[in-house]
Amino acid sequence: MVVSRDRAGPAGHGAAAPAGFSVLEQYFDSRSLHTLRAAVAGHAAAAGLGRQRVYDVTAAAHELAANAVRHGPGHGRLLLWVAEAFLYCQVSQDGTDARAGYKRPLDPVSWQATPGHGLWLIGQLADDLTIDRGPGGVTAVVAFAITPAADGKP
Repeated sequence: MVVSRDRAGPAGHGAAAPAGFSVLEQYFDSRSLHTLRAAVAGHAAAAGLGRQRVYDVTAAAHELAANAVRHGPGHGRLLLWVAEAFLYCQVSQDGTDARAGYKRPLDPVSWQATPGHGLWLIGQLADDLTIDRGPGGVTAVVAFAITPAADGKP
């Protein structure tokens, strides 16, 4: 399911989205990662990022979502919003395993930033990466400065 609407971003990660900016909210699982990538790329381009930064945002969003699918509950939620010249991407997993229908412990190893792994790569691409763990699940937020001319490509 994809929902675009005007709303404030999650507390603690940038200011509220300006009035009139469309925010992407998309729930995903293993069967919908391709539509997630397409939606993220479209929204990142509409926010004014250059071609390389759109690729960076899309790669980061995909990696976070793929981690939730592979190492987490098998599904999650992505939010994308703009605030204070940054594009924010938040991926949340609630800890519920949809495949088994029960709560299971999250795999802490899957969320460690280790060279050669996806989170390390995200740390190289994004301007900021935060990961919050709690009893209700894991939430990762990445921020990308909106610099349309920085990569020299429209």
